[in-house]
Amino acid sequence: MQTYQIVVLSIFCFLVVLEIVFTNFFNKKNQRLKDGVVEFVGFFQLNFLALPLVFGLGYGLAETFLPSSKGMISDWGFFAIFGLLLIFDDLTQYWWHRTCHNVPVLYNLHRAHHDSEYLSIRVVYRNALAYYLLMPGLWFAGILFYMGSGWVYFVYIVVKQAVIFGAHTDLRWDKKLYEIKWMNPIMWVLERTISTPSTHWAHHGKHLDDENTHYKGNYGNLLFIWDMIFGTAKITRKYPKEVGVENLSEVSALTQLFWPIFRSPQESKTEKV
Repeated sequence: MQTYQIVVLSIFCFLVVLEIVFTNFFNKKNQRLKDGVVEFVGFFQLNFLALPLVFGLGYGLAETFLPSSKGMISDWGFFAIFGLLLIFDDLTQYWWHRTCHNVPVLYNLHRAHHDSEYLSIRVVYRNALAYYLLMPGLWFAGILFYMGSGWVYFVYIVVKQAVIFGAHTDLRWDKKLYEIKWMNPIMWVLERTISTPSTHWAHHGKHLDDENTHYKGNYGNLLFIWDMIFGTAKITRKYPKEVGVENLSEVSALTQLFWPIFRSPQESKTEKV
């Protein structure tokens, strides 16, 4: 296991501990047995299967078809490489995420992420395996590593995962900061720059008539700037009454994790996808 993976998993475990102490980590609202199965399997399939596999294949493609590009950006400055990763990893993930919400058949790859009626650090890795296998950013990350992104990639992925974890946790760390008057200018910038709990919870909101739900937007993972640029942003500084998806039919854990290998006649029958 790489050092950056240990750091990422350490941050994840730290938030798990905080949720155990301060929230009902083991007893979320309306949780079902299959929720735990999807979350447990999802954690391992991304970190120990999809990520190393796709990253390695991306690296191998570059080595095979672009051998002369090896190390070509290794002399670039930190911010130049970091910016390249933001474009080829985070921006492409924004569009992949947005596409899966707007193409019903592809929503089956992402529905597991919205199938629970709670948000928590537990939800972060809930997606079908194919969602990750087809994610452009993971392929580009392997290619850019071959090209010399090196340790900058390690810093980038730790920062990105920390923001994603922070946006999903039900610790709602931004709520208290909004109440501090002198923090308002800082929070104004922050909530327009990165994903925060209130903006990401809006994306997970359950009811379309809830003014704090913005299911067809707030797609950003690390950067919320993409939503600002492409017109999909909604900022209320409040949280939806409930999270989940209206009229989302029940499917098995196998369908959630391994669609289209395991199919269900109820898949993607919802008014919101």
